Amino acid sequence: MNRDWSTFIQGIGTLHSSRTLRFSDEFREMYMNAFRIPDGCRILEVGCGTGALAASLRRWYPAARITGLDRDSAFVAFARERCPGVRFVEGDATALAFPDGSFDVTISNTVAEHVDPARFFAEQYRVLRPGGVCLTLSARRGINAPAPCVDEQTDFERGIWDRVSARFDEIEERVGMRKYPMDEREYPLCMEEHGFRNVSTEYLAVDLTPDAPGCPRSRARAMIEAERLSALDALSALEAAAGDLVSGEELARMRALAGGRFDKRLALYQAGERQWDTSVSLTMILRGEK
Repeated sequence: MNRDWSTFIQGIGTLHSSRTLRFSDEFREMYMNAFRIPDGCRILEVGCGTGALAASLRRWYPAARITGLDRDSAFVAFARERCPGVRFVEGDATALAFPDGSFDVTISNTVAEHVDPARFFAEQYRVLRPGGVCLTLSARRGINAPAPCVDEQTDFERGIWDRVSARFDEIEERVGMRKYPMDEREYPLCMEEHGFRNVSTEYLAVDLTPDAPGCPRSRARAMIEAERLSALDALSALEAAAGDLVSGEELARMRALAGGRFDKRLALYQAGERQWDTSVSLTMILRGEK
């Protein structure tokens, strides 16, 4: 069983909450216009994580037959429980266990930068039928402006993170995190080099601003809680990766400090004291045909 990613890089809560927000039905038309794929097709999501994108695809293309694949067994188990109607399998993006021409569409979200592009694109090309579509979603530099009450860190916390930074560098090197970065010019060239034709790019911005007028209160709270999950998952990863370097008392204090900051942010929101913190993700969508 492989659980490196969910244990050390992105916890289940962080990944699922952030992707659920970014692939909510609020942005359905925007994504579907960029994807340009028909309902009823056979879709393979490569690197499906917890299944948030697959669940959205299931709603947006109800007649599609969707398979999600991920190398992390914890993500796959979670996705199977949360997303009925989609087949989830554990597997390797560079050695897909499917026959040639098995799918009409392959799609991935923030996966390509972690995988050897030659094997990544070659395998998707192989499992696509002639005329099939490869969709590659890549996160570009967006905007992240946290509320001051959330962004502050004590000297105690900074000291802990400095103490364990080398351990996380080792883990990221081992799992190949961001090992194959490409810029906005290199990605489409790479797809063309690996046989895809009619390659196109589009850039979609997803604005997550809790204090924005018109943002439903439930959605605003979900944005804040997603950030809380991210902070707490980071501490769980710290414990798993460097529990020998940090005491239980130190971890408990860090969790209390993090929780208190997000409690304060929620209280400010409830009181109507706008902070105008925001997270705007910019996604590059590459589309190529076999």
